[in-house]
Amino acid sequence: MKGGLMCRTGRTLGHQLSLLGVGLILGLYILTLELDARAESLNVKPGVWEITVTTVASGMKLSPEMAANMPPAQRVQMEQMMKAREGKPHTMTVPSCVTKEDVSQDRIIKEMEDEDDDAEVNCKVKVISKSASKLVIDQICPGPPASTGHLTIEAKTPESLVATGDRNLKGSGKAHLDIKGKWLRASCEGIEE
Repeated sequence: MKGGLMCRTGRTLGHQLSLLGVGLILGLYILTLELDARAESLNVKPGVWEITVTTVASGMKLSPEMAANMPPAQRVQMEQMMKAREGKPHTMTVPSCVTKEDVSQDRIIKEMEDEDDDAEVNCKVKVISKSASKLVIDQICPGPPASTGHLTIEAKTPESLVATGDRNLKGSGKAHLDIKGKWLRASCEGIEE
């Protein structure tokens, strides 16, 4: 699994769609979490998880950099899509395979620090609290565009979790996400990792 929350909108339609679907990407990483050597790991079972992510975006705009690099027809299409989704929930449910190794990795924090694909932006992550059942993180990215984020993940049981996140992109809008995860089975057979 590759990807992570995006600090900036990027230069392609795919990057912008990734921003609008930030919850999906985050949902795929939630279960690949290890807290550091001084803290307990998030208490979730390895195996197949069903991840349901609902995102609501408002005020989303193309960054000037992205708009300048898009053909006019593609820019119009993207602006229409963003306007159509304005303030409306978008829900996706996907299966995700989580191995023992994934659960023992400190991936979510690292992804939130290094999430820009071009490695030009290093976001600052502040861990507010972490335990075997809960992780709370704030994130500040210098941009462009500059953004802030807040994420709370809670492992209700080893077979269920919930998460909420908020992202504010300076001059480019806001996004809220709600994530629910449900463990389905131990074997990942037939599920791509």
